[in-house]
Amino acid sequence: MNFLARISTAAGNTFVIWVLLFTALAMLFPQGFTWIAPHISILLGIIMFGMGLTLSVEDFKAVFKQPLAVFVGVAAQYIIMPGVAYLLAVGLDLPPAVAVGVILVGCCPGGTASNVMTFLARGNIALSLAVSAVATLVSPILTPALIYLLASQWLPVSGSAMLMSTVQIVLIPIILGIIFKWLLKEKAEEGAKVLPLVSVIGIVAVISAVVAANKTQILESGLLVLGVVIIHNLIGLFLGFMISKLFKFPYADQKAIAIEVGMQNSGLAAALATAHFSPITAVPSAIFSVWHNISGPLIATYWAKKAQKINSETMKKGKSKAI
Repeated sequence: MNFLARISTAAGNTFVIWVLLFTALAMLFPQGFTWIAPHISILLGIIMFGMGLTLSVEDFKAVFKQPLAVFVGVAAQYIIMPGVAYLLAVGLDLPPAVAVGVILVGCCPGGTASNVMTFLARGNIALSLAVSAVATLVSPILTPALIYLLASQWLPVSGSAMLMSTVQIVLIPIILGIIFKWLLKEKAEEGAKVLPLVSVIGIVAVISAVVAANKTQILESGLLVLGVVIIHNLIGLFLGFMISKLFKFPYADQKAIAIEVGMQNSGLAAALATAHFSPITAVPSAIFSVWHNISGPLIATYWAKKAQKINSETMKKGKSKAI
C-alpha cells in the first residue's frame, strides 16, 4: 500500500505531464482511445466516489467558521463562470455546439485539482475544500438548471435528463464514498492514499477519449476553442480574486476563492456533453482540462513565490527590530 501511495503522490505531482502526453497520443492514435468514450460517466463516478472517501467533518468546518467566504466562493463559482461563458458564446458568435460546450464547462462546479493548486499557492486549503464540497453537492440542481437557462437558445436541453445524469455521476457516488468511509474508517483512509492515482488515470482517460473522438473538429476549430477556454479561465481567476478582495477577505482566502472559481470540473462537463449532445460539445471540456492544468500550476507557483518573499521580508524586519 505504501508503494502504491508513493506512486499515487508522484502521479498527482506530474498530472499535467500525463494530460499533455495522452492528449498528444490521442491525436496521433485516436483509434487506441475511442473505446473509452462509452465509459466516461463510469470513470467520473469512480472519481466522485473517491472524493466522497476523502470528505470529513473537518472539510465542512470552514462552512461554519467562514460562512460568508464559503457562500461567496460558491456563488461566484455559479455566477461568474456560467455568465462569462454565455457572454463569450454570444459575443464571439460561436458555433452552436461549441457555444453549448463552453457553457457546459462554465456551469460545472470546481475541479478537484483546485484544492491541490490552493495548497501549492499557500492559500486557505480549508476554505478551498469547503467551497469544493458545497459546490459539488449543490451541482445536481444548479448545473442542469443553469445549462437549461443559458444553452437552450443553441440546442435543445432536457433539464430533467441532465438532473438525473448529474445525480448519478456526482451525488450518488459521493454519498456512497462518505458511507464507505464511515463504515470502514481506518481502512478507507488508508485506501484514500491511492486516490490521486485513480483520479489521474480517470481524468486522463476521459480527456483522451474526448480528444480521440473529436480529432477532426479539434484540428478545424481547436485554436478558436483554445482561445475561448484561455479567456474564460483567466477571467474566472481574475474575477474570483477581485470579488473576494472586494469583501476584504484575507489574502490566503482571496487565492483560494480565485482558484476555486477559475478551475472547473471539466470531466463532468465532458460526461454531460457526451451523454446529451453531439460529440463536438465535449471539445471545450477536453481543452479546458489541458489548459487549466497549465494555468493552475503557473499561478500557484507565482503566488507561492510571492508568499515566500513576503515571509522572508517579514522575518528580516523582525530581526532588524530585534537588533
